[in-house]
Amino acid sequence: MASPDDLARIALSLPGVVGEGVDFAIGRKAICWTYLARATPRGRREPVDGVVAIRCDLTAKEMLIATVPDRFFDDDHYRGYPAVLARLDALDPSELAGLLQTAWSLQAPARLKKTPREP
Repeated sequence: MASPDDLARIALSLPGVVGEGVDFAIGRKAICWTYLARATPRGRREPVDGVVAIRCDLTAKEMLIATVPDRFFDDDHYRGYPAVLARLDALDPSELAGLLQTAWSLQAPARLKKTPREP
């Protein structure tokens, strides 16, 4: 079971990542952020505790949603967008680390990708 603290620890360990809470980015390119949903069709979008959006490619998103729908899902706002919605409490910290590493690799500039990282 991953927590927001696990998310912050993992995200901030990646080169060039800054942020707080559950919102993390490399410069202006987000890798993970707060999921906002509408309680009513025209209602205001409000934060949903325990759910985050994590950048990923569309093929991976579809695979995650199809194979583990108890952990990953989509909504109308995110349909066709390269980010998957994830329930933190359903994720193992190591699984979360893999997702964030992938998000980082999608958003990081080439200069950061060349930076040696500790194992």
